[in-house]
Amino acid sequence: MNMRKITRVAAGILLQPDGQFLMASRPAGKPYAGYWEFPGGKLEAGESALEALKRELQEELGINVTAATPWLCQRFDYPHALVELHFFRVTAWEGAMHSHEGQQFAWQQAGHLQVSPILPANGPILRGLSQPQLLRFTPAGLLDNEALVSQIKQYWAQSDAWFVLREPQLDADSYAALCQQITQLPRPHGGKLIAHGSLELASQLPVDGIHLSATQLMACTSRPRGFDWVGASTHDQQQLAQVQTLGLDYAVLGHVNNTASHPDEPPLGWDEFGCLLKQGWSFPCFAIGGQSVATLPLAQSYGAQGVAVLRAAWQC
Repeated sequence: MNMRKITRVAAGILLQPDGQFLMASRPAGKPYAGYWEFPGGKLEAGESALEALKRELQEELGINVTAATPWLCQRFDYPHALVELHFFRVTAWEGAMHSHEGQQFAWQQAGHLQVSPILPANGPILRGLSQPQLLRFTPAGLLDNEALVSQIKQYWAQSDAWFVLREPQLDADSYAALCQQITQLPRPHGGKLIAHGSLELASQLPVDGIHLSATQLMACTSRPRGFDWVGASTHDQQQLAQVQTLGLDYAVLGHVNNTASHPDEPPLGWDEFGCLLKQGWSFPCFAIGGQSVATLPLAQSYGAQGVAVLRAAWQC
C-alpha cells in the first residue's frame, strides 16, 4: 500500500469551439521543467478543486474562469510526489491570457500534438480528448442496412463521428458483411467504428475498437487485445471499478433516465449518476438512457464526457 502523502491538484483544459486545447510548459526551477502540461496548481487548505482551479488560472494565466465542468481524476506517482489531478473542461473565461510565470503556451489539437515532451500524467488525458462528446449506437434493427449505411455516410462526410455497431438481431455473417460495408465508406474527418458483441468475431473485422456489454466486462481478466479502443457498458460502481482495473478507454453509464427499451428497470437519475462519477475515475464516461444533444450540457455538468445516443441519433 502506498502511504505517501497525496498532493491534490486542479488542472484546466481550456477548450476553443474548434476543439483546440491549451497546454503550457513548466517553468524553470520546478520538477520536470520544460515539460508540457495543462495549467493549474495545488489545492490550498479548505479549497475545493474548482476554487483552486479558478485561483490558479487567474494567477498563472491572468484569466477569470466563467464556465468549467469537472471531468477526469487521475492519480500519478512521480518520484517527487504522489499527485491526484482533478481535471476540468474550461469553456469560457474573461481577460487577456498572458504568462505570469515565464511559461510558454500552445494551442493543440487531439491526435496532432506539436509540443513535447508531455508530462507523464497527461497521457490518459490526451487520449480522452480524442473521444467525442456524442457516442452513437446504431438502432438495433430499426433501420434496414441501406438506410443505416446511408446515414453513417452522411455523418462521416460532416464530422469525425464515432459509431458503436450494435445490431444483435444479425447473425455473425450478416454482421460481418454490414461491418465491411461500413468500413468502406470515406472518412474525410476521421471517425471510428466500434464493434459490439462477440469478441472473437470483432477480432476478425476491420474495426477501430470493441464495446463490451456489462456481462463481458465482468468476465474479463485483462484488457482485450488487438483493439485501439475498448469501452464498456456499466450500471454501478463495481462495473466502473472493473473498467479502471482493466485500463479501458471509456465507460457508458446508465440508464440515467427512463427509456422505452428498459421500461421496467428504474433509472439511476442524475444525482446517482453524478455520485458515481465523483469516485474519481481516470477514464471518460458517457451518460446513456433518454439522452440527446439537448441533454449534453446537463450530462457534462455532472462530470460526463458526453452522452451515448441510440434512437435520437437516427432518422427512423
